[in-house]
Amino acid sequence: MMSRLCNWIAKRLGWTLVDDLPKEKHYVLVGYPHTSNWDFILAMLFKFAKGLHFNWVAKHTLFAWPFGGLMRALGGIGIDRSRSQGFTAELAEEFKRRPEMAVVIAPEGTRSYTDYWRSGFYHMAREAGVPVVLSYVCYKSKRVGFGPALYLSGDQDADLAKIRDFYADKVGLHPEKAGKIGFRPK
Repeated sequence: MMSRLCNWIAKRLGWTLVDDLPKEKHYVLVGYPHTSNWDFILAMLFKFAKGLHFNWVAKHTLFAWPFGGLMRALGGIGIDRSRSQGFTAELAEEFKRRPEMAVVIAPEGTRSYTDYWRSGFYHMAREAGVPVVLSYVCYKSKRVGFGPALYLSGDQDADLAKIRDFYADKVGLHPEKAGKIGFRPK
């Protein structure tokens, strides 16, 4: 019932929910570009329309009263970004414990423009030995979907080049806020 309702809503809004669902049982799902709160609403519509089970990561302040319970029920995991150590390792271990697990991360870490992506998703996927699946909400084509599963090589430049190629034609609601796909130079 929920699936049909969400599909109906998406169609009425003019959106296509693409059926290219990941076949993997474990993966880190990259959500890009993330330039609007509408991205979350469309992602949740997609989640329920397709019967997907994934968690998502957001700043811990979104999980306070009065919406904290709802956010957790929708699959949210709060992260205190001031604590820079341990979170990716904890999630990597959780991948090993669960028979199926997908976690969505917006590598920009914000809906505002940023010069660099946060690299946590990359390190988490490498540490857990799981692929990165690219996902998108494209306002230009009004499509929500998935791209390929990438098994990261450890060569960050080569891996990021593949990611950039996939996202080259994906447009956020506010394109000027989409961050560059790349990590901060060391």
